[in-house]
Amino acid sequence: MKKIRFGVVGTNNITDWVIAGARQDERFELVAVCSRTQERADEFAAKHGIPHTFISLEEMAKSPLIDAVYIATPNYVHAEQSILCMSHGKHVLCEKPFASNAREVKQMIEAARKYGVTLMEAMISTLNPNFAIVKEHLKELGTLRRYFASYCQYSSRYDKFKEGIVLNAFKPELSNGAMMDIGIYTVYPMVALFGRPQKVEAQGIRLHTGVDGQGAVNFQYEEMNATVLYSKIANSSLPTEIEGEKGNLILDKIHITNKVDFIPRQVVGQGQEQANIPHSIGVSLDKSPYYYEMAEFMNLIEQGKQESSVNSWDCSLATLEIIDEVRRQLGICYPADEP
Repeated sequence: MKKIRFGVVGTNNITDWVIAGARQDERFELVAVCSRTQERADEFAAKHGIPHTFISLEEMAKSPLIDAVYIATPNYVHAEQSILCMSHGKHVLCEKPFASNAREVKQMIEAARKYGVTLMEAMISTLNPNFAIVKEHLKELGTLRRYFASYCQYSSRYDKFKEGIVLNAFKPELSNGAMMDIGIYTVYPMVALFGRPQKVEAQGIRLHTGVDGQGAVNFQYEEMNATVLYSKIANSSLPTEIEGEKGNLILDKIHITNKVDFIPRQVVGQGQEQANIPHSIGVSLDKSPYYYEMAEFMNLIEQGKQESSVNSWDCSLATLEIIDEVRRQLGICYPADEP
């Protein structure tokens, strides 16, 4: 089995989780880490048994030691770093959101085409086996009428924010905020399932730093509506639901789906209604949710494909186009939006 040699950029928790999931695939070989300081690079390398360290991304991108790069740095440098790595022939798996805005996503796609490499957004929810089950069972719902998704999680950094200490999660100069961080988990699967909506209407709460703390967005499709709720300043336990004329699908969590139920439409008739009994159709995940996105990415590299049919370039672009419009309506502007 040929190993695919990876370098990682970014040394935060998400990188830890992705590495753990990736190591469940025998093709994955972690050979390098790039960080801003040698001290942090050495510390992360020791933690994960990584043989090579870099403090210059360009030097790592030029290195013959690696075949592919996983990028988990602040949002505002995703495009720049991805394009740099691709320009040196490296395949790129870039953490969500793909970039600061749709303009940058287009530049990334152009670079992937130019340099003939694989490029994919690291969106775990749509590569979860239960997402494939949802897609397979959509036809059983009949005519689709509504998509509803909620991901509201009180940020561990919000208490500091209220004390006047602004951490990275709430800084517009890093292209951050609630929609970019967790709201995207509600929008991306919607686009993957139903494509681009015809209309977007957003409401939200804008924090004093200029990022969104939470929001609610309504979407109009030709024959169905969609609503998403997202927040970093309040919690919610609401599930995700797809409603059709013949029944509903219920997903326990939109970002990491562990449970999927099908509920057939209740037959109503003079007190003789059939019981509305949910049927579990999901599967238990036998691996880390991050395993599946890394396996998809490595499959693409092995097969010589530049993009995923699930986490496709068009899906990533459409998602950022929608988020750009949500931000425009909420008055959220990043320095990265400037020409």
